[in-house]
Amino acid sequence: MGRPFRQALGVELVLPSNLDTDSLGTFTGERARPADAASTCRIKAEAGMASAGLPLGLASEGSFGPHPAVPLLAVGHEWMTFVDGPQGLVITEQLLCWRTNFSHCLVGPGEDPAAWLQRVGFPTHAVIVRPSGPGGAVAKGLQSLEQLTTALQWAAAHSHDGRVLLETDMRAHLNPTRMASIRRLAFRLARRIRSRCPACSAPGWGWVDGIPGLPCRWCGEPTPLTRLELHGCGACGHQHPMPRRDGMVKADPGQCPHCNP
Repeated sequence: MGRPFRQALGVELVLPSNLDTDSLGTFTGERARPADAASTCRIKAEAGMASAGLPLGLASEGSFGPHPAVPLLAVGHEWMTFVDGPQGLVITEQLLCWRTNFSHCLVGPGEDPAAWLQRVGFPTHAVIVRPSGPGGAVAKGLQSLEQLTTALQWAAAHSHDGRVLLETDMRAHLNPTRMASIRRLAFRLARRIRSRCPACSAPGWGWVDGIPGLPCRWCGEPTPLTRLELHGCGACGHQHPMPRRDGMVKADPGQCPHCNP
């Protein structure tokens, strides 16, 4: 996040040394988020401002799971929020990440997770181990075969059926694939901060919502896909519909409820 903001805005990032972001939720479920991901991102940025005693704040937040339309496909959803306290501005960008190693694997006694570990990028990408079944302790941030072997033995001994659940560790500092997504989002947010509202000239003009109805390429009927992007300003509330940034003007018939009911 540092390089995009340094290059685009000339600012340097300061990392608060005494801020416990686990208090705002953990990927492993010990603590739930205090709000939805977008709101939690703002809370985190404001907590960093208070901890560092600075007027500007920046934070990211991520969620991972199956794609809502294609459940077998794992995707990540990243948020990043910039807060300008003196100006009362909150500017947020988001990114749907198709490239992610988010996955899990249930391993029984005598089974070898080597193929799964290779697929998720271990050991450059850390993994998590926990006994199968609800609740219980977890071993996080495993990045060596020695650590993993010890954790697997521990989890199997504490499992009710001898099986062990392996998960990808999605914390950004232990997941290079997610770090790349956050860097992309940081460039996008920095560009948005530089973009001025055409009505009031406040920074932060950009995407706020999608307007559905992209017509089908075969029948011309509207589909649930985004037809126009609604851009807006967080300061004055001005909004204006814009063409899709990817230039798409027709939907694939496979996404049409008439052609593919």
